Amino acid sequence: MKSQPDILAENKKIRKARLMVDLTCSMLAQSELTQVEMINLIRATRFTVLQLFPGKDSTFDLIYKPRLERIMNERLKSN
Repeated sequence: MKSQPDILAENKKIRKARLMVDLTCSMLAQSELTQVEMINLIRATRFTVLQLFPGKDSTFDLIYKPRLERIMNERLKSN
């Protein structure tokens, strides 16, 4: 069982990751970015989240990547 400080630290990392993904979603949806810039933004977000949670590549790809790519694809269709 994890100690209270460990749980608090884990929750803080989860909030940071969630905030990073939410900000990326906003940037993808609202900014005038090229496809290459959008792809690079998604890659940078993935890299940053994986710094917080090393070895959780498949989790990111399952949870966040589809959401980010959907926003990117919707933006590219509308242009």
